[in-house]
Amino acid sequence: MKLIETKNAVGHVICHDITIIIKDKIKDTAFRKGHIVKEEDIPVLLSIGKDHLYVWEKDAAMYHEDEAAVILADACEGPGMKRSNPKEGKIEISAAVDGLLQIDVERLCRINSLEHMMIATRHTNTAVRAGDKLAGTRIIPLVIEKEKMQQVKAIAGKENPLLTIHPFVRKTVGIVTTGNEVFYGRIQDTFTPVIRQKMEQYDVEVTGHHIVGDDQEKITEAILDLKAKGVQMILCTGGMSVDPDDRTPGAIRKSGAKIISYGAPVLPGAMFLLGYFADGTPVLGLPGCVMYAKATIFDLVLPRILADITITREELAVMGHGGLCLGCDVCHYPTCGFGKGV
Repeated sequence: MKLIETKNAVGHVICHDITIIIKDKIKDTAFRKGHIVKEEDIPVLLSIGKDHLYVWEKDAAMYHEDEAAVILADACEGPGMKRSNPKEGKIEISAAVDGLLQIDVERLCRINSLEHMMIATRHTNTAVRAGDKLAGTRIIPLVIEKEKMQQVKAIAGKENPLLTIHPFVRKTVGIVTTGNEVFYGRIQDTFTPVIRQKMEQYDVEVTGHHIVGDDQEKITEAILDLKAKGVQMILCTGGMSVDPDDRTPGAIRKSGAKIISYGAPVLPGAMFLLGYFADGTPVLGLPGCVMYAKATIFDLVLPRILADITITREELAVMGHGGLCLGCDVCHYPTCGFGKGV
């Protein structure tokens, strides 16, 4: 660092906090370490008795922390996001739209393995709303070597940011409620209201609903009717276990949908079924736990379905890591560990 006259300090970096004290009125930090002096700062500095400043000597091989923070933010920020102004080497990135947040975890870890910098994010495959905080970046020292930031640029590349928000694009759903007990009016349908409530949270409209008994042919007909009417996804409730009267999995198969998996390593939700029609329309078989459990496999896959992210059998297998709900007396999902391993 070097000592310079304050009147000549514009553009220089202050290398220590500067405190302002006015008796009985204020004692605070007027300028923080790392602040880049602006023209309008000069009268303020002089008024608090700072005729001279210690500043960092400019080095062509180094970035100021705020300059480097911008490079980290550039590596992270994708469409549908906004960032804060750099401050003390920190930048925060927030969502500007609703959607599914996905993180390139491999590249994130490579950057975080570099010295003197960090990026902290939400978990990948998280549903976010406009205004939600997504990530925070920080340069640890006041200045950092440009060569290190070139490594960040090389890892990040120019094409794909580390963070991506996929907007929710599926806006209509058809429901097939199965079971003789509901079809014949022996009990009230308490499953469909739960589904409708979950759809409302994502502004998805229920545009078709069939109630059918434990008849495989009728269930298949109901699925195909909704498909012909153009719903963007189909949800089948009930009849998903291995009991003799449970015909929903067979009916979904008979509809012509390609079954990705019948069963998922998630509790609650093991008897979940996922399939896709040839045009990409998803059809889901929802186990009974979706009706009464606060968080299930359905809550983990729904944001991806709505964002039109095709789910593979391999991705369902990975959901076993973190896929055990602890059944807390007071449910805190999604601010808990359930599903956070995926």
